[in-house]
Amino acid sequence: MSQEFTVGSKVKVVALPPYVKTADPMPMLRPPDVIQLGEEGIVIDRRPGGYWGIRFAKGAFLLDSQYIESSDTPSESQQNDQSNSQEL
Repeated sequence: MSQEFTVGSKVKVVALPPYVKTADPMPMLRPPDVIQLGEEGIVIDRRPGGYWGIRFAKGAFLLDSQYIESSDTPSESQQNDQSNSQEL
């Protein structure tokens, strides 16, 4: 099962695909070196076929969830809420 992300969340590239597809209305294939391993981007939308639209510094690209992972860290208030609920 593919990992789910929320729109606006930060993700980071954990593996490079053999090619990268642009998130344009007419997607084009680009070499994988337009993004770097470990580069962070922001999820802009979910696309058919299991792809995520992600905005990187060099543009928006479509990546499968196997190539990305969440890099959002929970805010301090969320961590406090979680620890308080665990104590109850």
